[in-house]
Amino acid sequence: MLQSLAQTTRHFALLIAVMMVAPAAAQETAPAQIEPAQIEPAQIEPTQIEPALDATRAPEPAASIAHDLSPVGMFMAADWVVKGVMIGLALATVTVLVLWLGKTLELWGARRRARNGLKLLAASTRLEDAIIAFQGERGAIALMVRAAEDEARLSLGALDYAGSDGMKDRIASRLQRLSAGAGRRLQRGTGILATVGAVAPFVGLFGTVWGIMNSFVSIAETQTTNLAVVAPGIAEALLATAIGLVAAIPAVVIYNGFARAVTGYRQILTDAGATIERLVSRDLDWRKVPAAPEAE
Repeated sequence: MLQSLAQTTRHFALLIAVMMVAPAAAQETAPAQIEPAQIEPAQIEPTQIEPALDATRAPEPAASIAHDLSPVGMFMAADWVVKGVMIGLALATVTVLVLWLGKTLELWGARRRARNGLKLLAASTRLEDAIIAFQGERGAIALMVRAAEDEARLSLGALDYAGSDGMKDRIASRLQRLSAGAGRRLQRGTGILATVGAVAPFVGLFGTVWGIMNSFVSIAETQTTNLAVVAPGIAEALLATAIGLVAAIPAVVIYNGFARAVTGYRQILTDAGATIERLVSRDLDWRKVPAAPEAE
C-alpha cells in the first residue's frame, strides 16, 4: 500500500511540473507584441508619391490644336502650291465679273442702236432717205448705210454699160463683211469666259489633289489618323475645288448668255442688210423708168 501511495505521489508531482513548464514554453513561442510607438514611419519621398497619384488619375483628353477654319484662315494655312491655285482662280473670277459687266454694257448699247437703226430703215423708201436719216448716227447699221452709199457712188458710172447686178453683189458683199465684223467685235473677250468655264474646275481639282497628298504625307510623318489632325489640311484642299467651281459656273452661264445675245444682234444686222439691199434694188429699178415729159 505504501508502494502505491508513493507512485501516486510521483505522478501528481510530475503533473504539476508539466503544468508549470507549458505556460513558459507558450510564452517563448508566441509572437512578440510590437508597441505602436516602436514603429517608425517609412521614409517616402514626395517625388515617389506624385507618379503614383498621376497613375490613378483619369487620363485627360489630348489638347486639340486650334485651327482657323474660315476661308481666309484656310488660305493662309494652305501649301504654297494650293495658295497659287487659289490666287489664280480668284483672279479668274474677278476677270469673269469684269468681262460680264463690260460686255453687258457694250451689248446693250449695240442692240439699242441696231433696233433704232432698223426702225429708221423701215421708214425709208429710198437709199437717199436712209442716208439722210442716218446722218450723225453711230453703230453698225449706220456704217452699212454709208458703205452702200459709197459703193453706189463708185458704181454709178458703169451702170449704163455693165448693168446693176454687179453693183448689187458688191453692196451685198460689203454689208455681209460689216455685219460679220460687228459680231466679232462683240465676241471679243468671250473666249476667256469659255476658257475659264472649261479649265477652272480642273485647276481647282489639281489644288485639291495636291493638298490631300500633303495631308497623307503628314499622316505618315505623325503616325496618327486622328481626324482633328488631318481634317484642316483636307478642308484647305477642298477649298481650291470650291473656288474653281465659283469661277467656272458663272463663266459658263455668262458665256451662254452672251452667245445667245450676239446671235440675236447678228440677226438684227442681217435684217438691216436685207433692207438696205431692197432700197438699192428699188433705186436701180426706178432708174429704168423714163422720165415723164414736161408740160408745155
